[in-house]
Amino acid sequence: MITAIVMVSVESDKIPEVAQAIADLDGVSEVYSVAGDVDLIAVVRVREFDQIAEVIAGRLSKVAGVTHTDTHIAFRAYSRHDLEGAFSIGYSSAD
Repeated sequence: MITAIVMVSVESDKIPEVAQAIADLDGVSEVYSVAGDVDLIAVVRVREFDQIAEVIAGRLSKVAGVTHTDTHIAFRAYSRHDLEGAFSIGYSSAD
């Protein structure tokens, strides 16, 4: 599974509509409305690298109201469970 995190700038009066339109796209698993330099963050999950271009350049960036995108490809995922395991390596409890 390939995961891309897409920072999306949107016309300010269209954020809710654009967020829903992006969330409805195949390949988009989540869309967050955020504070900061961008308006939305979309998480795209696809099986093949070529699908990244189809979803982001082919559909997401063409949603009416999207003004700019910045895409980041994830290399590795870390969860709280994984981090707890990594920090406990070599640690023996006093039990």
